[in-house]
Order: sequence, then structure tokens, then C-alpha cells
Amino acid sequence: MKLRPQIGSAILIVLVAAALGWRSLPGGGADMSGPGAGERGTARVERVVDGDTAILSAGLGSSRLVGVDTPETVKPNTPVQCFGPRASAFSKRVLAAAGTVRYRVAPEPVDHYGRSLVYLWLPDGRFFNAMLVRGGYARPLPYPPNTRYAPLFQRLAEGAARAGRGLWGRC
Repeated sequence: MKLRPQIGSAILIVLVAAALGWRSLPGGGADMSGPGAGERGTARVERVVDGDTAILSAGLGSSRLVGVDTPETVKPNTPVQCFGPRASAFSKRVLAAAGTVRYRVAPEPVDHYGRSLVYLWLPDGRFFNAMLVRGGYARPLPYPPNTRYAPLFQRLAEGAARAGRGLWGRC
């Protein structure tokens, strides 16, 4: 059976329209899959959720700071943990003042909650993930394959613990 040229063109148009419509749906198309491993750039801090989670622009959305773990303050069915409010307040104060940050996406770019996994630097070059550990606001949380800075975070935590800084002196 031969198709008339008009029918063939109509089928092609329908297929192209369907493909474009699919790409615009949440989760459809390659551009909706989140950040790529090792991606770098600059993002605006839209909101800080807690000590180790922020909402970032540049397509990152909800973003978890890699390699560190601050005490919980907003996790459902989990009580507020010792030093959690102070860690959260520190992140809110510093990141809000920064306004924008430089980021690097971790080798495993998204966690099981769908958050982008990132390392953050302030505009003046300070490494924010490390600042959290050095100040005693966070503990190291090495999670392979995202362990690039694990030795640094461990050294900083040991120094904070020896000095009794932050959670090490209060919890």
C-alpha cells in the first residue's frame, strides 16, 4: 500500500510534535535529567533548607552538600538534633550573604531523594563544605564515589573536635 505524500508528511509532523511534547514533560528529555557529573558553574542561592541543603538556580534545584552532614532540623519524623539549629542558621547567614556560589557537581550527581549533589565555593573562594566541618557545624560523611575531599574533611573534623568547636563541644 502506497501512502500519499500528504499522509506521510502529516505522520512526520505528528511524530515531531509528540517528541517535542514528551521533552517538555517533567522527567522527559535529556535536559530534564539533572546536572551532569563534574559539571561546574555559578548558581544563585534561592533558599537554604537546613545546614547541608539549599535550593540553587542554574537547573540544580534542591541541592545536598557532598561529603558533610549537619545535624537534622527539618527531616520528617526526626527530632531536631543537637546543634542542628545553629548549623542551619550558619548556612542561612553565610549563603544568603553570598547570594551566588560556584558549584561543582559530584561524580554521583543526584541522590536517592532527587537532590543535586554539590560542592560549593563562596564568591571569595572559600570552600563552604569545608567551612561547615572546620566550624564544627558538620561531620564528614564520605559516601563513595563522592569522596574527593574526604581526607580534607576528616582532618578538619579532627581539628574541630580537638578544639571543641561547634557540635564537638556541645553534643
